[in-house]
Amino acid sequence: MYEAKHEPLLPRSAFLRRIALHVGATAAILAFSLAIGMTGYVVCERMTWIDAFLNTTMLLGGMGPVNPPLSAGGKLFAGLFALYAGLVFVVSTALVLTPVFHRVLHRFHVSEED
Repeated sequence: MYEAKHEPLLPRSAFLRRIALHVGATAAILAFSLAIGMTGYVVCERMTWIDAFLNTTMLLGGMGPVNPPLSAGGKLFAGLFALYAGLVFVVSTALVLTPVFHRVLHRFHVSEED
């Protein structure tokens, strides 16, 4: 997927296209996660959609829930979704930053060969 160390540095336009693909993939993961979280809060905790949106986005952003769950099912869902949201937070960050880190490391390697 990425250029090897013996290949030249990717042109800027191709690099920006790569970044856009990674950001798009991250947006798709976050949209899917938002749908799961909101649906779970509405079904398990009987929240309104706007409250479910707030709790889900706060968890996906790494901040924690706003409203504590009241039912046993809601507590179970909130705990499992919190674990999932933490993983999504880490994966999303890595997915967006990977092309940048690769380019920096590739540039250093190309500079050493010159």
